[in-house]
Amino acid sequence: MHLQKRQEETQQVIDAIQNWLKKSLEHTLPKGKLGTALTYLHNQWDHLTLFLKDSRIPLDNNPAENAIRPFVIGHKNWLFSDPPKGAQASANLYSLIETAKANNIEPYTYLCRVFEQLPRAETEEDLHKLLPWS
Repeated sequence: MHLQKRQEETQQVIDAIQNWLKKSLEHTLPKGKLGTALTYLHNQWDHLTLFLKDSRIPLDNNPAENAIRPFVIGHKNWLFSDPPKGAQASANLYSLIETAKANNIEPYTYLCRVFEQLPRAETEEDLHKLLPWS
């Protein structure tokens, strides 16, 4: 029911955008900024319209954008993190924390479990079991 309503309300708009995109690609220099953007849109079309086939896919990524906002704002503070491996480790940790939150898991408890079980993980399947959505 939800998927059908989504398709009814958006398919016409998506079709109009696709028609505009096809016409615009024919009349735009491919190496210019607009041409590059249009080519990117064209190449990502299947991903963009996937929400019309699966109602579990959200219409926007606002929750993800809101989750990373504090880190984007703090980016200038971490721009010159040294050493680079420390900056990468911080980014990985922030990603784990925000992914845990997005899956309604208390981050501290989740990280304790991960750090306790990670040394015993021997296979890729063991690692997948440690991911927040598992």
